[in-house]
Amino acid sequence: MSTVLRVRLRDFRTYASQEVALGPGLTVVHGRNGAGKTNLLEGLYFGCTGRSCRTSNEREVVRFDAQAARVEVDTAASTLAVGFQPGQPKRFTVDGASVEKLSDAPGRPLVAVFLPDRLELVKGAPALRRAHLDQVVAALWPTRTATRRAYAQALAQRNALIARIRSGRGSRTALPAWDAELAGHGIALRDDRARTAELLKTPFLRLADELGLNGQGELRYRPRTRAETPEAFAAELADRVESDLDRGFTGHGPHRDDLVMLRDGRELRAYGSQGEQRLALLALLLAERSVLAQERGAPPLLLLDDVMSELDTDRRSLLVERLSDGQSLITTTDLAHVPGADRPGVARIAVNAGAVLQEAVAA
Repeated sequence: MSTVLRVRLRDFRTYASQEVALGPGLTVVHGRNGAGKTNLLEGLYFGCTGRSCRTSNEREVVRFDAQAARVEVDTAASTLAVGFQPGQPKRFTVDGASVEKLSDAPGRPLVAVFLPDRLELVKGAPALRRAHLDQVVAALWPTRTATRRAYAQALAQRNALIARIRSGRGSRTALPAWDAELAGHGIALRDDRARTAELLKTPFLRLADELGLNGQGELRYRPRTRAETPEAFAAELADRVESDLDRGFTGHGPHRDDLVMLRDGRELRAYGSQGEQRLALLALLLAERSVLAQERGAPPLLLLDDVMSELDTDRRSLLVERLSDGQSLITTTDLAHVPGADRPGVARIAVNAGAVLQEAVAA
């Protein structure tokens, strides 16, 4: 994983044309509300991953009256670029050469992001948490992404067969083969998720406590199947064929798993305040950063948007201390909210109205 050196934005959100250098450790982006701080953070995420961290309607990232947006990210290993024009496929390049996806770039920086509206990860539907957990699995073991794709493909095929059987155009004799296919990939996917959740469990508990979550925090993976082998899982699928035919799709398997955050045994999704949910989300991201640093040799770039506003002085200091072992970017309306923002090596960027007004690194 490579350090990000700078990002260049063209017609991205409020930025017509802007180049911004990042520090090797902490970079603090400050300015009033609406100045473009979150847009800069989003642009950096977009350039590293090829997708927005804020919206599913990516037409929104193109600056008003512009036709297309482009983001370039210089890392210590290569230059990544994403070109996006609404209605057209995205264009990805690494050092000027076209690639199908940015994950093909050697040393591509891993990125984790905290946004206030990401609380849906705590209180939203299980599908959001499954997808997030699968992203952590992929970051830990990049080759395991094939398992999730294979499971999704087998699930789609089994569901299509169920639909044909319901309409009288398919035969049940083909179901055992798809049960076996789905079960093989499903057990592998379940085990990858369980292993990841186990790695995150202890650091999540510790960080939730340090950040001030009232009560004991807990991260718990809830798999839909507890079968030990693919054969046992295939038998569970076979036992549920009639209910699957009634509903028209496969109702059992890892596509129904969940990852829940708790406080004193009660789910924060239902029983936590918004402040407690924010702390749990932050603890989760920091736990993932810690595990990735241990497993991959370096922590991911951490992007934190307006995270300081709801932390007290002690928690702010603790958070900055936890960021000292890697590269991170924090946005804030007030530099005083970021302890140590004036210490040596910390980069400071002032923004306003989609323009960088000042860049400085404390000596």
